[in-house]
Amino acid sequence: MAASLTGASMNVGDDPPGAADLQQELRSHLEPGERLLWQGYPRQGFLLRAQDAFLVPFSLLWGGFAIFWEYSAVTSPRAPFFFLLWGIPFVCVGLYMIGGRFLWDARDRARTIYAVTNQRVLIVSGVGRRNARSLELSTLSETSLSETADGRGTITFGPANPYGSWGRSWPGTGRGLSPAFEGIARARDVLRIVRESGKSAGDKISS
Repeated sequence: MAASLTGASMNVGDDPPGAADLQQELRSHLEPGERLLWQGYPRQGFLLRAQDAFLVPFSLLWGGFAIFWEYSAVTSPRAPFFFLLWGIPFVCVGLYMIGGRFLWDARDRARTIYAVTNQRVLIVSGVGRRNARSLELSTLSETSLSETADGRGTITFGPANPYGSWGRSWPGTGRGLSPAFEGIARARDVLRIVRESGKSAGDKISS
């Protein structure tokens, strides 16, 4: 039943430029006899999340103050050299918060591929150092769906993190979050594949 939904659940229009390489990398992680039921990608390009309603103005305030501090230290002949050094890390953090994190996030999503097989869900991602996370379908205890009106949504495997996706655009911080298929098209169809395949996997184990 799940396999019949595969064609209807592909992320049409979300293929990143390196989609063929990602698909080849994904296949290298499959075990002998493991069958691919669905594969897809997160939404590509520039992306604003709910938390950016807070982070954007905060980053502008932080960055603006840090740049003003550094400018004052550079242009003032009486400013101690320590003030110049003190401001540099704050300027770097401010610039990353204002624009760098969006570039990092877009690059990370362009290097991410999701899959559902007859045995597990699989997420291959990472900028530079690659990481493959998988969860056996037979042991999935909790799945949740956050969906928008156009049918795009995020499927979270395991308990939902109270901080949502706050850490996903910061290098290394997403590892503490539950694995998720983020921003995929036709998310409800994909969740149906996951649940039906999980039931089939559980039935095989019990028999």
